[in-house]
Amino acid sequence: MDQRERSGDSVECLRAAIEGVLSGLQTAIPGIVQTVDLAAGTCTVQPAIQAYVRQSDGSQKWVQLPTLLNVPIVFMAAGAFLLTVPLSIGDEVLVIFASRCIDSWWQSGGIQVQAELRMHDWHDGFAIMGPRSLPNATPNISGTSAQLRSQDGTTYVEIALNGIVNIVAPGGLFVNGAIVATGEVTAKSAHTVSAHTHTDPQGGVTGGPTG
Repeated sequence: MDQRERSGDSVECLRAAIEGVLSGLQTAIPGIVQTVDLAAGTCTVQPAIQAYVRQSDGSQKWVQLPTLLNVPIVFMAAGAFLLTVPLSIGDEVLVIFASRCIDSWWQSGGIQVQAELRMHDWHDGFAIMGPRSLPNATPNISGTSAQLRSQDGTTYVEIALNGIVNIVAPGGLFVNGAIVATGEVTAKSAHTVSAHTHTDPQGGVTGGPTG
């Protein structure tokens, strides 16, 4: 029992009761991916925040929360298009929890009745990719351009405010499975594309047009 509930202070008793209710209401929590099922579009997630739980003897201690199972992965998508990234074991995510049971909707889509009458429950999470703790922070984020990039920044596609599109691909630039350039490719307009030429594996010399 919360010691405040033993006091005669009605405000403290009310506050303790409210905190007790809120402790069972899930909103969002950072987590670490344990397994990934890309075919189903789900993952299992270990919450990265421990809970301070009262034990049967009245003591309290920090405990690890249970793993969240079959959490739908949130990709950026609309209509017939989507952007996918290879979510991996160990990645950090933010799990947000629906206010009602999502089971029937997840299984069948459309508008469904609730399979269970639960609210803000651990079972109804969605994994949003992107949040990173300080030790895993992305280095050298550009403050002047939009980039689709690797974590280490060595490979990227960049749209700059001056109208230039930059592609940096140390491993080569491929179109329909064939390599067309290596190194940095810069597209300055709809009619000007430059690229480093190189010798392809078959011995031919390839490269982007320059006019």
